[in-house]
Amino acid sequence: MNALQLNAELYRNLGIIAEDEGMLDKVVKYVRRLAKQMTDDPTLMTKEEFYARIDRAEQQYARGEYTTQLSGESVEDMLKRCGYVV
Repeated sequence: MNALQLNAELYRNLGIIAEDEGMLDKVVKYVRRLAKQMTDDPTLMTKEEFYARIDRAEQQYARGEYTTQLSGESVEDMLKRCGYVV
């Protein structure tokens, strides 16, 4: 299902329970938890933020500011060598 279909399905089901305050309360609490999970995810970004990161990375690469993985080195080892906590 695409987002439009899912949205229609959500509203259709909300219409079924609209008269039951207890059920609506449960739905609201659950949706709040889901929304909080989304805002807590540090990897979420807008399309503009994503493309800005790509642009910065390309500029760094053009300046020669990059690290390569050494032969026989694991990704974790490379990240540690670069100062990242793995």
